[in-house]
Amino acid sequence: MDASFSLHRILNACAFPVAGTTVNCAVSGGADSLALLLLAHEHGLIVTAHHVNHQLRTDSALDVNVVNAVAEPRGIAVVVHTITVDDGPNLEARARDARYSVLPPGCMTGHTSDDQAETVLINQLRGASSSGLSAMRPGHTRPLLALRRADTVAVCAAFGVEPVQDSTNTDPRFLRNRVRHELLPLMADMSNRDPVPLLSRTADLLRADNDLLDQLAEAIDPTDAKALANAPTPLAYRALRKWLSDPYPPDLATLERVLSVARGEVLACDIGENRQIRRSKQRLTLHNLG
Repeated sequence: MDASFSLHRILNACAFPVAGTTVNCAVSGGADSLALLLLAHEHGLIVTAHHVNHQLRTDSALDVNVVNAVAEPRGIAVVVHTITVDDGPNLEARARDARYSVLPPGCMTGHTSDDQAETVLINQLRGASSSGLSAMRPGHTRPLLALRRADTVAVCAAFGVEPVQDSTNTDPRFLRNRVRHELLPLMADMSNRDPVPLLSRTADLLRADNDLLDQLAEAIDPTDAKALANAPTPLAYRALRKWLSDPYPPDLATLERVLSVARGEVLACDIGENRQIRRSKQRLTLHNLG
C-alpha cells in the first residue's frame, strides 16, 4: 500500500456497526461501493454484497465481474439483482426507486460527503424545505458519509482494485451529474474554497433544527382545529405533513387550504387525490370522495 495511505484513519471515519455484525452492502462496482465493501470487510463485518444490474448500458452485465473479483477472495457472497428500467423522463429517479425496491432493508450504500453536498444542491434546486436540505442522515446504512470521494478512490488503489467506469455517471441528462461536474466546480472557483464540507455542515445543522421542530410538532394534534390554528405556522405545517403524507407530503398551497379550514375561514377544502378535509365541532376529518 501507498505509505501515505492510512487505512486506520479511514476506518475511524466510517460509521460501521461493531465487528461481527451481519450486513448487506449495495455494490455497483464503482469506487465508492467497492470501497464500502473493502472497508466493511476490513472492519470485521459479515458482509453480503448486492449488485443491481439496471441494464442501462449494453455492457452493464460485466460489472459484476469486478465485484466478484473483490468479493470471492474474501469469502463475501454476491447476490445479483437484474432489473429493467426503460429510458425516458425521470430516468435517474426511476432507476433509484427500482434499485431500492430490490435491495434488502437497511442495505448499506457507499454515499460520501461529496454525494451529500450534491444532494443538498439538488434539493435546493427543487425548492426543498429544511427536511430536504438535511439531505442524507448519517448512520450505519450510509457509513461513508464522512469520507470524500477521493478517499474511496484511494482505498481501491491501495487494495489494487480497478473500479468500473460507468458512462452514465457523466451523462449530462442527469441533474446529479451536472451538479457534480459543472455546478460544484463553478462554486469552488467562485468562492476559492471547497464547497463540499460547507454544504455537508449545512445539512448537519439543518437536520438538527429539523429534528427539533419535528419533535415539537408531535405535540400538536392535527385533527384539533383550535390547536392547529393557534400553533406557530411552521409547526402546524409539520403536523399536517405527518398526517396527510400519502406517501408524499402535501404542497404548501394544500397546507394553507387546510389551515383555512382549521381557522374557520371555510368549512372544507380539497387536498388532491379525491380527498377532502372537513371541519365539524372543532375537529378536522379526512374524507375519501371517490
